[in-house]
Amino acid sequence: MVRVKRGKSARRKKNRLFQQVKGFRWGRKNRLKLAKDALRHALARSFEGRKQKKRTMRSLWQVQINAVCRREGISYSKFIHGLKKNKIELDRKILAQLAQEQPDIFKKITEKAKS
Repeated sequence: MVRVKRGKSARRKKNRLFQQVKGFRWGRKNRLKLAKDALRHALARSFEGRKQKKRTMRSLWQVQINAVCRREGISYSKFIHGLKKNKIELDRKILAQLAQEQPDIFKKITEKAKS
């Protein structure tokens, strides 16, 4: 059987790993065993982080909508209930953008929700 020397491929694999963990603290950026473990955890946590980001953004939009609704004299829950009752299908992201950028349009939407 032919002898296989994997110096090039092993070095390339290690370099790719070290490139991914560049910027990690302490020995996790330049020690192979620690780097592998740190990268495995980082990738797992980044997946979870993307899910958490969606949750935090939704709660931020709710807070922004609630603040503007209170100024208009309606609570957030009554506002959302009024939208559903009047079959106005706007998601919270769009409502928060309207509340910040175009308050006159948002005011019309709240009037609809109140009725």
